[in-house]
Amino acid sequence: MPKPNSPPGRRNLVITILFAVAVLIPSLYGFSGKFVEFVAVFRGESDGVFAITPIVNYLLATLGFFCLFGWALFQGMFSDIERPKQTFLDNEEWLDQQLAAVPAVRRPPQPPAS
Repeated sequence: MPKPNSPPGRRNLVITILFAVAVLIPSLYGFSGKFVEFVAVFRGESDGVFAITPIVNYLLATLGFFCLFGWALFQGMFSDIERPKQTFLDNEEWLDQQLAAVPAVRRPPQPPAS
């Protein structure tokens, strides 16, 4: 565990890695166990052909995840995680200014509800 006076960047990195390991290890265990079961059903039973669809789905979902992860990594999306927050806040401030500059739309008076 990092020292209390270590820089926040290093402490955040260690916490993130520990959290990732705590989440990914059980997930990988469950995913691989179910995948092995599907392959065993496919090979062992005469009616195991139904297991082809889940096997292909698992492989395609995994491939899709790794493609998106690699794309995000190579686009630099993990290099500055504070930038999207700041961009969002800047856009919100700009929209508030634009809304304040537009005069309010006059609506006809509504009759009182009876």
